[in-house]
Amino acid sequence: MPGTEAAADRLHPLRLMAYGLPALPAAALGLPLYVFLPTVYAELGLSLTAVGTVLLLARLWDVATDPVIGTLSDRTRGRFGRRRPWLVAALPLLVPAAWMLLRPADGAGIGYLAGWSVALYLGWTMLALPHSAWGAELSDDYHERSRISAAREVALVLGTLLATGLPVALGIDGETEPAAALAVLAPLLAVGLPVAVALAVLAVPDRTGRTATAVPWRQAGALLAANRPFRRLIVAYLVNGVANGLPATLFLLFVGHVLAAPSMQGPLLFAYFLCGVLGVPAWLALARRIGKHRAWCWAMLANCAAFAWAPLLGPGDVAAFLAICVLSGLCLGADLVLPGAIQADVVDVDTAAGGGRRTGLYFAFWGMATKLALALAVGAAFPLLDLAGFRADATASGTANGPTALTVLALLYGAAPVAFKLVAVALMWRFPLDAAAQAGLRDRIRQIETPEPTEG
Repeated sequence: MPGTEAAADRLHPLRLMAYGLPALPAAALGLPLYVFLPTVYAELGLSLTAVGTVLLLARLWDVATDPVIGTLSDRTRGRFGRRRPWLVAALPLLVPAAWMLLRPADGAGIGYLAGWSVALYLGWTMLALPHSAWGAELSDDYHERSRISAAREVALVLGTLLATGLPVALGIDGETEPAAALAVLAPLLAVGLPVAVALAVLAVPDRTGRTATAVPWRQAGALLAANRPFRRLIVAYLVNGVANGLPATLFLLFVGHVLAAPSMQGPLLFAYFLCGVLGVPAWLALARRIGKHRAWCWAMLANCAAFAWAPLLGPGDVAAFLAICVLSGLCLGADLVLPGAIQADVVDVDTAAGGGRRTGLYFAFWGMATKLALALAVGAAFPLLDLAGFRADATASGTANGPTALTVLALLYGAAPVAFKLVAVALMWRFPLDAAAQAGLRDRIRQIETPEPTEG
């Protein structure tokens, strides 16, 4: 009976929390790192061009390692499972690299930044990619996968709030003391991450569930290209990622120059992420009623309805923008949880076709799309602002940006994301994998695969 099977596949809430926990301290390597790291190393005497070049090359290295780690984790075997060993193995690399980057010694040069950045991103991939794949394999149930994805992503957002709020709580002004703000995050990672990983690997099973087939490297691209639902999902996810990346990249500039309220940047950002967490239960409930892909589409449409008003705002419209942050933040909950849960379903298409459970490989390309979306957003936004004559240092230098520059900034921040999200909605509205289709895939998988015992 479907209801009985779903109940048996449902993770206990404590195990669910334990699974998501590593994402909480790891969040310190996200937004705070992007905000403070370049400034800290520039203050050590490195040029902004050198810092930017090193960080760009490190991110390119990060993208290149995704398919390697994903495939290797798919092929890992042992009594400990195939995902949990990677989380443990990441710690001896990730924790020292994070400590050295977050608390650089006086005189740290370009080689120091480059070496530890490469180590950090490799360790991060070793942790984050198998963690995502592990979650996709914890349950074969269509709706349970949404709960598992929610546990990981909510922990990530809570970690972001903690990492951005900790310096403020300690009385550190990140704008004037970026090195101090960055340094306080090091203990959070050094202590919190090993504890979180230990709790996760001890409390949560590593359900390989079935034998996975090794795929030669030359066939990996053809395998992914043959999965039509995956192609549609990854394109929609990339397009929506650009839509989210544009306001993320331009948020500080929009609040500082269009709204002329730089002191409100922190509170507005906090409200946005907090609403992202608060919105998750509602989107999970809607997804259970109408399906994950349709709920995601409605979230994107609601986000468009809220964000379309942003280009009309001007100096002093902080209250109106707060309302936009609250509404779009509530929609963020769907963006965080539902695409990853749908990704777990498209892996079933490949498995049902006899390809084996290559969850790590699929999530590797998912990670690459995430990074590409942010790169495209940054790569498009700043050159367009430059062409419009926008100057980020205008206020500090005692000048003002002209109407054209501010209009371009407002359109890139508020109008362009709406257009990208509408494209993503068009791609996902008739997505072929709903609960019934995914149940059929599971039946086919049972017929062609030999079960393995659960790694407990």
